[in-house]
Amino acid sequence: MCSRSVPLRQRGFSFLKDPLFFADSVYLKSPERIEALAMIMGLCLLVYTLAQRQIRLALYESQLKIENQLGKLIDNPTLKWIFQCFQAIHLVTFNDEKQISNWNQDRDFLIKLFPQDCHRYYQILI
Repeated sequence: MCSRSVPLRQRGFSFLKDPLFFADSVYLKSPERIEALAMIMGLCLLVYTLAQRQIRLALYESQLKIENQLGKLIDNPTLKWIFQCFQAIHLVTFNDEKQISNWNQDRDFLIKLFPQDCHRYYQILI
């Protein structure tokens, strides 16, 4: 089945099937807790979708592209790929001085695609 024919709500929660998610380790006893978890997951999916849309819009407006996992230039990356690009970045404190390890120009470019409000989180970097 083509992924485009699958409704968004099903594609959005496909991560539950990923063995790295450990969905089978979640056990909830009461219906209220199940409802609360479903609400939180729905809100997370909404934030994820809005962030992905924001990045794609910024790329479209700037007419720039980024490399995907295969090295091909694209203007519609998934947020999962963007997050993977930020793996292995660490805040290191040495002699009361904060430094960022593994920061590069590609990551600097990606962070600038996010709205200004998100830049405050990375104020050490920018």
